[in-house]
Amino acid sequence: MGIGTGQVESVEMKGDMTPMIDVVFQLLIFFMLTIKFKVLEGKLSAYLPKDVGVNDSPAVPKDKVEIQLKIEREGSKLAPDGSGKPWSGEGAYKYGPDRVIRYSVGPKSSQKLEEIMVRVRELYRADKESPVSIDPLPGTVYEDVIAVLDQVVQVGFTDISFIGDKSALYGKK
Repeated sequence: MGIGTGQVESVEMKGDMTPMIDVVFQLLIFFMLTIKFKVLEGKLSAYLPKDVGVNDSPAVPKDKVEIQLKIEREGSKLAPDGSGKPWSGEGAYKYGPDRVIRYSVGPKSSQKLEEIMVRVRELYRADKESPVSIDPLPGTVYEDVIAVLDQVVQVGFTDISFIGDKSALYGKK
C-alpha cells in the first residue's frame, strides 16, 4: 500500500465503551435515588357497598320496589295553553284526559296511580330502606314519571333510581 498506487489505506477504529457505560450507570443511579413510588398506586377511589362482599356478617340483599309505567292508549294531543283545543301539529302539546297508563308494582297492576300507591305504602311499612326503581317504558313522558316520583317521595322512600330505555343500550330502536 504505497503512495501512488491509487489505493487508500484503511484504518480500523475502535470506540472506547468505558465512558458510555459509566454515563449509563450514573444515570441509572440518579433515577434510582430520585424516584418516588406512590404508596396507593393501583387503588381505586370508589364507594363500595359495605353490606355485600367479604364481611364477617352476611347481609341479606334488600328487595327492590320496581314501579313500571306502560302506555296503553296514547290519547288525544291538546294545545299546551290549557284551552282544551286540539293540537295544531306544530310545537309543544300535552295529552288529554283520555290517556291511559298502566302502573305496576310486582304482580299488582292498575290504571289508577292511587291503587298502586296503596301497595307502595305497604312495601314501605314492611321495609323503609328498600330501594325503589321507576321504569318508564317507551312512550311515557316526563309528566308521567314525575307524577310517580312525587308519590314515592311523599310515601317516604329516599333511595330512588330510574331505569332507562334498554333498547338504547343495545342499539335497537
